[in-house]
Formats: sequence, structure tokens, C-alpha cells
Amino acid sequence: MAREVTVAEAVERLTGADARSGFSFVSRSGNTEQTRLITFPELAEQTAARAGALQAAGLKQGERIAIILPENDEFILTFLGAIRVGIIPVPIYPMHGLGQLDGYLESVRHIVRRSGAAAVVTNAKIKLLLGTVQSQCESVRSIISVESLADAAAPMQPRKVNLDDVAFLQFTSGSTSNPKGVTVTHRNLAANIRCFMEEGFRVTSEDVGVSWLPLFHDMGLIGFLLGPMFYQRPVTFISPLTFLQRPLTWLEIHSKTRGTISCAPNFAFALAVKRIPEAQRQGLDLSAWRIAGCGGEPIRAEVLRRFAATFAPQGFRAEALLPLYGMAESSLAIAVGRPGAGLPSTLVDHNRMSEERVALPTRQLEGASEIVACGKPFTGHKLAIFDLTDETSASPLPDGHIGEIRIAGPSVMKEYWGDPDATAQVFAGEYLRTGDLGFILDGELHVCGRLKEMIILNGRNYFPQDIEHVATTVPGVRKGNLVAFGTHEASGTGEGFERIVLAVEIADPASFDPLTVVRTVQTALGIALHEVVVLQPGQLPKTSSGKLQRTKTRELYERGELQGRQSARETNVTDTLKQVVISQTNYLKAVLFK
Repeated sequence: MAREVTVAEAVERLTGADARSGFSFVSRSGNTEQTRLITFPELAEQTAARAGALQAAGLKQGERIAIILPENDEFILTFLGAIRVGIIPVPIYPMHGLGQLDGYLESVRHIVRRSGAAAVVTNAKIKLLLGTVQSQCESVRSIISVESLADAAAPMQPRKVNLDDVAFLQFTSGSTSNPKGVTVTHRNLAANIRCFMEEGFRVTSEDVGVSWLPLFHDMGLIGFLLGPMFYQRPVTFISPLTFLQRPLTWLEIHSKTRGTISCAPNFAFALAVKRIPEAQRQGLDLSAWRIAGCGGEPIRAEVLRRFAATFAPQGFRAEALLPLYGMAESSLAIAVGRPGAGLPSTLVDHNRMSEERVALPTRQLEGASEIVACGKPFTGHKLAIFDLTDETSASPLPDGHIGEIRIAGPSVMKEYWGDPDATAQVFAGEYLRTGDLGFILDGELHVCGRLKEMIILNGRNYFPQDIEHVATTVPGVRKGNLVAFGTHEASGTGEGFERIVLAVEIADPASFDPLTVVRTVQTALGIALHEVVVLQPGQLPKTSSGKLQRTKTRELYERGELQGRQSARETNVTDTLKQVVISQTNYLKAVLFK
């Protein structure tokens, strides 16, 4: 693109776009599948109508609105409609059933209070459950159903939107702390979108996107809504729930649309291998898929290689695999691998990593850790590795030395919304602290894991992902549903000592022997687990994007509440009904006595 433009201007440009191209939305009901296309010119027209409806509801430029919409098409119209007139959207993940309703509502109230949202836009069903949000959040004037917005007939009143204006607030997933509101400007987005679309994906006029990623998180929202919209490339959207219930849909859509670009976290590739039997793979054609990006959680090379081998008969090429590294504080992408290069990685000596924080390449598989290379920083951006004690980012560490990954550049946020203390803590000089540990070799970034989750035992450093990776090979362990963490326990002298605990979900506890996990981890890594906590499926806490919450798992364990925690698959009917009644009572009060 010749110059940077705001999201509002990018939407306006769709008026003159190809009327045969746009965004498609796939929905399933039983065995019936339907696809709805909104062409790019129609998107410009419909978002203008949605913007007018928001203005008619009393919302003004600069005000924030929380958006809780599970339907992709309604989310997109509301999100883009708000941005067109300078209203600042705050995406919030929707509920998936009524289980854990109390915790969900508390999370919503936290985000609404922190953002100072003037309204919440949701559908009619969810609206009835948000009475406590309106009654307990002073900033909220109204909870608006998307159905009422769709029926409103009010012309859009244009507003001037500048590159340095706030586009939207992206609240972090809260995997290691309470969600914080990342302030994303139009300039941040323009810079990051140009980088990952041109330098990262090397997008062409022939590219077609396919995505099941949630639109309330950055990979789905920026990577597959805003990026393709800026470059007017078609995308087919599948709901996250459809993917989880039937992963085959993801690959069927690729085959039908000749999709070329799709990205997902590590677990999605594993799920596709596990849940799509050979008989269902027949007839798929994945030969057009040239960018299969993987990010959002630690990348396991063997998982992606297994996916590539499994679907090779359907035309999938291992060279399409593309490692990604990013975070909300950098809009989306920080580094992207090289298209067509497959999955480059480095074998490093595990003992040297643990003892000296040095990544020493090795050819020996035994005692080695394989770390995927995630590419180089984008043009105009900085990325370097620093010692944790370097408070001003004055002295980058040499290649191969492990330290904190820090970044700077036009994609990086200026602040957390309404949180100056957190903002001050996350910057070290001109660089933003990512909270991730990694190293650089031959100019390529290698990500090791989260700083807050690192386990220190007897002066050695261990990454929980390494322990979890080994433990997941034990029969009976639910892959992707285990958490390793360090905790302190008082000794007889009154001093604390570090213990390594593994919390693992088991489908059939009667047939599982915890000692097998202990021996397996000891043999592979030389690490002695102090305790294996056996849990039911769904008991481990996760973020709205499905990431395991290691810090929260440790906190629950230390309070003695982990094993007694209600499974996310269960619903306490009495408690849920109580919360529904309270919410509806507060909703009626807000309507009758406002």
C-alpha cells in the first residue's frame, strides 16, 4: 500500500472493490451447511448502516463499547461500524454455555470497568444475563441488542478519524495475570498489517484466507479480518465452536475454496490429526495451501510435522508450515518465518540451557531440546535479547544467550488503557518487555517460554513446556491438558524449597499410574517431579482463547482448591440458575428505573 491508512478509510475504500469478492460465513446445523457472502461493497454499505445505528443509540466518538457477539458476521459489522465513526470497540469473548457463569460475568465486569465502556452490544439471549454488568459498572448507560441495531434506520454521521486515534482496545487473555487493555491505534495497525501481509505472508492477488479463529482475539481479528480487508482479499470464516466440534470443516473449506492462507495455534493441528480419520480425508485437496501459520502458544515441531505427514496424500506440503511469534502489545505479529522454508528449528543442549542459559547447538538427540526458529524482526522494528536485570535495555546479549525478548517499533502499543503503573512496568527504556525468554541464532528468533512460568530448581532453569511435552507421551494423559509449575514448601527449618508439580487431566484415572509419569520425566530430562495431581477433564483453568493458565493453576494448587475445582464441562444447575435470576432482576431494574 502506498501510504498508511486508518481502518475507517480502509472500510470506505471497499465501496469501489470487486463486487464478486468479500467475506463468507459458514454455519452448520446438524448435517446442513450454509454459506453467506457479504461482498466488499456490501460490507462498506452495511457497516455504514451499523455506524448510524450506534450513533442513534447515543454513542459518541471516543466512547468505548464492549462487544459480546458469538456470530462472526454481526461482530464484524458492529466492530467496523463503530470504528468508522470513531467509537472505540472493546471485544469480549462470548460465553460457551452457562457453566462457570459467575466467573464469566466477573471477567466481563472487570473489562467493562477498566475500559469505561458506555454500552455493551450483544444479542438478545446474552443480554438477559448481563444485568449485573449494567448495575455494577457505573460507566454503562445501556446494554444494546444487535437485533435492535440491525432494525434501526439511521444514516451515518461521518467523523474524522486520524492515524493516531485509538482504533480499539484489545484485552490480553490473562494467561499469567489479570487482563489488561492494550491500546491499539490506527497507526499501530497500519504498520503491523503492512509488515505481516507483505513481509510475512507475501500476500498476492490470488490469495484466499480461511479462518476459524475467534474474532475477539488478535490473531483472528487483525490477522484474518483487518489484514485481508486492507488488501481486499477474500476470507471464509468458520465459527470456533464449529471447528472444535468438527475439525474436518476447516480442511473441507480449504479444499472447496482453494484456500491459500490459514493460521492456528499448535493444538489445532494436533486436533485435526486426532479427530479426522483417514476415511474422511479422502477427497480433500489441500494443494493450494501455501501458508499454514502456527503461533499463539509454544510451537511443537513434531506436532506440525505429524500434521504435514498425515495430510500429505491430500496435497499438503510441509514447506507451507510457517512459524509465527506475536502478542497483543505489538498489535499482532512480531516475527514471521520465511514462506516456503517449512519449519526451521535448532537442537540445543538441554543441560547448558538449564544451567547456563546458553543455547548451544548440538546434533545429539539425547539430552537436546528442539526450539523452532520464528523468523527475523520486521523492517523498521527492533528485536533484541536482554538480561533480566537490564532495566534500560542498554546492552543486548550476544547470539545464543538466553534472556528476555524485547521489542520496539511502530507496531508496539504506547500504553495499557487506564493503567499507568502496568505501562511503566512493561517498558525498559525504548523497548517493551514481552515477558518471554528466547535467544537469537543466525539472526533468527527462537522462543523458549514465558518468564513468569520458568521453574528454578537447585540453580537450574526449566521450562514447563519441556516437562509437559515429555509427560504427554505417557498413555492415558490428555494431550494438551497438563500443566507443570514450581511452588515453594516450608522445610523443617522454616525455609522454603522449590517443588515441581505436574497437574494432569486423565480420562480414566483407574487405569493411570502417576509413577509412570515421574519415571518418564526423570529418564528424559533428569527432573524429579515432587507430585502428580490427577484431575478430571475440564478442571484445568484456561483463558478465553483456550490457553492453559499456568499461574492460576499454581495459585489454585497452593490454596488447596485445584482438585476441588468444578470442571468446565460440568454445570452446577442451582448456582447457574441463581446467577441467571440475579442478572435478569438487575436487568429489569436497569430498564424500569433508569
